[in-house]
Amino acid sequence: MATSSRSKARRRALEVLYEGDLRGIDPLRVLADRVARTEEQTPQDSDPHIGDFTIALVRGVMEEIDRIDPLIETYSVDWTIDRMPVVDRNLVRLGIYEIIWSDDVPDVVAIDEAVSLAQELSTGESPQFVNGLLNTIMQLKPTLQR
Repeated sequence: MATSSRSKARRRALEVLYEGDLRGIDPLRVLADRVARTEEQTPQDSDPHIGDFTIALVRGVMEEIDRIDPLIETYSVDWTIDRMPVVDRNLVRLGIYEIIWSDDVPDVVAIDEAVSLAQELSTGESPQFVNGLLNTIMQLKPTLQR
């Protein structure tokens, strides 16, 4: 059950990051708007609840974005960050945040979750790209945390 709820929270975090990136606005503003909407909901409303894990992921990514994006630029092969599909860019941001800064999630789980979302939401090549980049980050983690 916990895995399922965390998977849903990751997906919601990805949606917030994606929306902010696509619209050119701060994802923290998107997050605040979604939290406000969910607080006004009745139990019958269909918009998903924004929970603590989703909030922590979005805030964490945005707090470390100036460290995350250079890692993406450095270690992504044949793709600049601006050329990546918006979904992929935000999936690897989320994955890198979880690998380097989130100690409560095993690295392989963060990678598996990101690859799964890439399979579901992005291009045919995206799962392999996301997997390769995040595995590189995981291998380099000890030197990146210094």
